[in-house]
Amino acid sequence: MKGWVGKLDEVAASARSHVCVGLDPDPALLPVADVLAFNRTIVDATRDLVCAYKPNLGFYEALGMAGLEALQATVRHIRSVAPGVVIVGDAKRGDIGSTARAYARAMFEVWDFDAVTVSPYLGRDSIEPFMAYEDRGAIILCRTSNPGARDIQDLPTGSGPLYLRVAELIESWNVAGNLGMVVGATYPEELAEVRAAHPTLPLLVPGVGAQGADVSKAVRAGAGRMLVSSSRGLIYASRDPDRYAEAAREATETLRAAINAALETD
Repeated sequence: MKGWVGKLDEVAASARSHVCVGLDPDPALLPVADVLAFNRTIVDATRDLVCAYKPNLGFYEALGMAGLEALQATVRHIRSVAPGVVIVGDAKRGDIGSTARAYARAMFEVWDFDAVTVSPYLGRDSIEPFMAYEDRGAIILCRTSNPGARDIQDLPTGSGPLYLRVAELIESWNVAGNLGMVVGATYPEELAEVRAAHPTLPLLVPGVGAQGADVSKAVRAGAGRMLVSSSRGLIYASRDPDRYAEAAREATETLRAAINAALETD
């Protein structure tokens, strides 16, 4: 059975891409009113340039039932036109075992995501329900891209800052080979430190584009299995209703080229 990591390896090689497009529909930024039409257009314009799409559930939940229906139809569209591309549900789930089992069923059996972002704060038993789906997996928060990450993730432990201890735990939990980590591009030194200690784990690397991280530094720091994620910088490259698809494709091509150039330089 090919899991999501094997799927990622295949599409990254075939598309020569580590680009993960965040599908985050913000009504204040959308060039068209119909969320599903917008998502389908973005996917159709970029599907040969990416390794993954990452819808953030918060944006869909904020739109009520119409948003959730658009999310469901978006996933189905990606499966139809880009079956080899990984779909990451950016949900950041984390709860006790019984609730975690319900979350895992929802993420994998209802929404049909290949992988889902998960918080490690409740420990291994909150992660195990996601690990149990061997063809799917969890991408666990380790060193997030936001400025407030330092408030908790830098707290000292007996083996260094907390984020490094979290990375060690994720490695030890990865018995089924279906776990990854979120490590932000906005912290390239920390990203390099995590990658050096964990050379084979997939890394979801947010923070390029609107968050301002340096693509080359991040890519060189995290080189290996990685999904370099950008949302606003790609999908809202233009807000012109007649041009946003073309602009999204151009921005995605530019990001893919920058990533590949950094890898070749490294």
